Amino acid sequence: MRVLAGFRRGGLLTPDHCGIGLLRAGSKDGWCDAPGHGAYNRHVRLPFRASHETLIRDDVLYDFGFVLDWNIVSRRRGAGSAIFLHVAKPGFPPTQGCVALKRRDLLTLMPHIRRGTSVRVL
Repeated sequence: MRVLAGFRRGGLLTPDHCGIGLLRAGSKDGWCDAPGHGAYNRHVRLPFRASHETLIRDDVLYDFGFVLDWNIVSRRRGAGSAIFLHVAKPGFPPTQGCVALKRRDLLTLMPHIRRGTSVRVL
């Protein structure tokens, strides 16, 4: 998978050392996860009627995130959506398909992340 874009929680500053520009996610930013909708696996503006994920969360998972190219260029309905590289929950419980790292580790990698950076899950 390759990195397509990055985002950050609205109130946070992009670290100076980040290798990619991070879009400022606000309360009206979401990601469509409804396989039958034309905006499936795309950024959407809220309010949005179809099923979606909100990019502003009550926890720290999306403080910094990167959109991975899983099922984006050639979308297949139901093949997975909103696959991001983001901050992990404490204790590393499984994600719903994303790649999650400790916040400290993600911040360490950020200078090396650019559009097109390959992410391999081993």
